[in-house]
Order: sequence, then structure tokens, then C-alpha cells
Amino acid sequence: MRIDLHTHSTASDGTDTPTELIRNAVAAGLDVIALTDHDSTRGHAEAIAALADLGDTGRRLTFVPGAELSCRLDGVGLHLLAYLFDATEPEFLAARELVRDDRVPRARAMVGKLQELGVPITWERVARIAGDASLGRPHIATALVELGVVETVSDAFAPQWLADGGRAYAPKYELDPVEAIRLVKAAGGVTVLAHPQAVKRGRTVPESALAKLATAGLDGIEVDHMDHDGPTRARLRGLAAELGLLTTGSSDYHGSRKTVELGAFTTDPEIYGEITRRSSGAFPVPGAGGHA
Repeated sequence: MRIDLHTHSTASDGTDTPTELIRNAVAAGLDVIALTDHDSTRGHAEAIAALADLGDTGRRLTFVPGAELSCRLDGVGLHLLAYLFDATEPEFLAARELVRDDRVPRARAMVGKLQELGVPITWERVARIAGDASLGRPHIATALVELGVVETVSDAFAPQWLADGGRAYAPKYELDPVEAIRLVKAAGGVTVLAHPQAVKRGRTVPESALAKLATAGLDGIEVDHMDHDGPTRARLRGLAAELGLLTTGSSDYHGSRKTVELGAFTTDPEIYGEITRRSSGAFPVPGAGGHA
């Protein structure tokens, strides 16, 4: 059973539409896929409709609704994956909207800083790349690639450009992770800390912070991820065992914006089963004739 619990679509900073994501998940031989766009659930309805439209072709695939929440702890940004929550719960919905609405002025500020650095970037170019998506740094990074400033999107997340604290970085409104965990729990969801030691992206929270988050109700940590090397995965797995946390694996797929493929890293079926048992806000959506 192949389970990928961290993917993105054009509803945030992926390049696959939700429909394309579902079709590609079937083609990749996945059994379960979660859509976890940044601070947004806007792609869920299209993904569910796409799964239904596949009929018997999509029989094997189960869809898990989720989101990746932008948080900050002691000045360090982190991402919290939330699964199977009630997307209409008012308090949590309002919090996501606050984060999402601040993305546009933040992006405009970064474009302005890049212009001050001599980069011939325009807001119109970034807006075209983002379309109706929840706007983020990857859209600005894509513009830098188009302009030939950097070779890849990943290269744009360097201190001289868009990394946390970088020359063109601008802060945005982000949730306190303890509060985010509370909100997700109140909406019946399950929380997993995404790529906690992805040091290539900039500063990461110290491992001691995981104990604080575990006490607050964190359910798990994403261990098997492209940005974690072997020793890091082993260390995180041991820490999770000490704290009683679940461990997941995911691709963090962004379509053509990243080189990683769907299903490159996966979650153990027993862990997935525990995630579904702990949730009460929403349910996995099976393909035609499938079983969640």
C-alpha cells in the first residue's frame, strides 16, 4: 500500500491542478494521496470530483483532505500538516483566512525588495504565475527562474534572495504552532510537523521544541522527506519514539516546480490507519468502489 500524505496543487504553489494531481496519483500507483495546499482547502472539491469522474480507473485511490499551515515559533518558520479536519469550523477557517490574506502584501513587499536589488521583476509577472492560487514564495522564485536570475526554484531560496532573513525576504502573518494545533484539534483534525529538519530551507526549530509541541497535542512528525538525509531520519525517528509521536513519509510534491515525484516517500499503512482513527472532522474519500 503506497501512501503519500503531502502534496500541492495550483490551489497554492504546485503546478498540477487538483484534477491533474489525482490523475497523476493514479498513474503513479498510489493508494492514498493527501492534498495539503498552503493555508488553503480550495482544491479539495475539484480533487474529489476528479476522483469520482475517474470511475473504475480511480477505484484504487483514496483522497485525504488536508492543508499545510504556516506557523512561527520563537522567530523560526515551520509548517504544520493538518489532516481530516472540518474545513467549515469557524475559528479555524478564520485563522486560515488571516494567513492567506496576508500573502499578497507580503509578496508585493518581496517584489519591491527584488526591484531595489536590481532584479527586473514585476508584480504582473508574479501575479500571472500565481493565478488564483494562494500566493507564496515559490511563485516569486519561478519568476526569478524565468528571468534567468537563478537556475532553479530551490536556488531562489538562498540568503541572497528569498530564504528566511534573506535580502528579499519579507515576513507574513503566521500562526503560533501551539495555537494551530489547538485549532486543528478543535476542528476534529490530526497534526504532523512537516520536514522539521529541512536545513536547506533556512533555520529550523530546535529538536527540544518538538517536546513542547508534543505536549500541546502534536500527533506526529514527517520523517521520510527529500530534505532529510539518512542520519537525520534516524535521529527524528528516535526522537518521535521518545515523545510518543507518529512518523510519516511524504513526497512534498509540487509538480514541475520541484524534482521529487509522487510517492517518492511514503507513510506506513499502520500510521495512516492511526491518523484516520484519531480524526473526527472529516473522512477519507475512496475512489469508486474503494475502501478508505
